Amino acid sequence: MSVLSQCINESRQCAGLFRLGRDVEAALAMVDVFDEAQRRLSAAPREVQLQWAQVLTQMLACQERQDWLGLADFMEYELVDLLESVKV
Repeated sequence: MSVLSQCINESRQCAGLFRLGRDVEAALAMVDVFDEAQRRLSAAPREVQLQWAQVLTQMLACQERQDWLGLADFMEYELVDLLESVKV
């Protein structure tokens, strides 16, 4: 399994933890997912990097207001779509 595929799987697993109400465990896993996503997306085209910045901002806003379901949706759909867009 490639590192990118692993990051995608971990993002989905993290989203699942948020949906189950395991927000502390999910938040710890989220840090690793965001670090790996940042590494992968930093070499992406500028448009993708801008989308990443927007999605990250929205995810952090969800975290701040403790909107775990919103954060899970962003991680499972928006972040995964971005990561898959650089998967070649």
